[in-house]
Amino acid sequence: MAETTTSTDMSKGKNKSTAASSPAAGPGGSAEPLLDIQGLTLRLPASAAARPILDGIGLHVGRGETVGLVGESGSGKSVACRSVLGLLPRTAETEGAVRVNGTDVLGLDKQGLRDMRRNKVAMVFQDPRASVNPMRRVGAFLTEGLRVRGLSKADALARAEQLLEEVGIRDPKGALRKFPHQFSGGMLQRVVIAAALTGDPELLLADEPTTALDVTTQAEVVGILQRLQARHGTGMLFVTHDLELAAAICDRIYVMYAGRIVESQPAADLFARPRHPYTAGLLASTPRLDPDAEPPKPIPGRPVSLAEAPTGCAFADRCAFAEDRCRAEAPPLVTQGAVSVACLRADEGILP
Repeated sequence: MAETTTSTDMSKGKNKSTAASSPAAGPGGSAEPLLDIQGLTLRLPASAAARPILDGIGLHVGRGETVGLVGESGSGKSVACRSVLGLLPRTAETEGAVRVNGTDVLGLDKQGLRDMRRNKVAMVFQDPRASVNPMRRVGAFLTEGLRVRGLSKADALARAEQLLEEVGIRDPKGALRKFPHQFSGGMLQRVVIAAALTGDPELLLADEPTTALDVTTQAEVVGILQRLQARHGTGMLFVTHDLELAAAICDRIYVMYAGRIVESQPAADLFARPRHPYTAGLLASTPRLDPDAEPPKPIPGRPVSLAEAPTGCAFADRCAFAEDRCRAEAPPLVTQGAVSVACLRADEGILP
């Protein structure tokens, strides 16, 4: 897997609690997940795509829970994440449901989407410089949303200072007077996280928020997200291709391939015993800090493109365990307890 970055000790994930693994309840005991995606299919009919970008995916996030969404580039992770905010192409055709606190996002009008983005859900994107206007000072960027919520200028500035202090910026008053180009990538990502928190969101979407940062800054940003989440009880959907990072911070993990969920498990269980050959391949291709660890083994072949529509399992041509039936029959996602896997041979003990 060409993109994998090693940033944290994967063994930390083994100590994560798996109490939140049940679809029926989040960590807080709520009977309804904070985020509940069911059967989400997304097509672009005007494109040359031979298959849906998302194909019947389902996932859930409970209050205070961190859920990982992993897979190679092009698997559909970012599209799935953006669907929660209704950030989809105008020509997109969708099926299924994307519910936040019981409200289906796909059925909201423009005002409903605006209210949800302002009050319930926030997103931190991969590139912080794409999220800010380079011609405006950070103070204007942070206070704009606060003023819309009815705060006075003085109160908005005070709240902006407080948020900057929360994300670890030492001179928040001075930071408000600066332009984005005066910040490093890591510091600007902190500013963007502060902006995401202006509406006290119940759900935070983090789309590869540490990819462009060095390892030390990655750890600092992740630590900030975890502290803020613990303080506010926020649910978080964390999109990443960094499996070590996912192991360290996530309660549960969903694995995506070719627009489908192919496996989900509590994080510690998934890394201890993957059930899908694709998941096992991702783990084998991840570099390890342990000098005695085996060298990374890349997954052979290439991911399926949108121009291809395999009849059977989309991973079959790259899978060492594929049989003729795997190329003829698309495997359903079968759930047993806290484990879901889409592999016709998952119960045959093909993986060590």
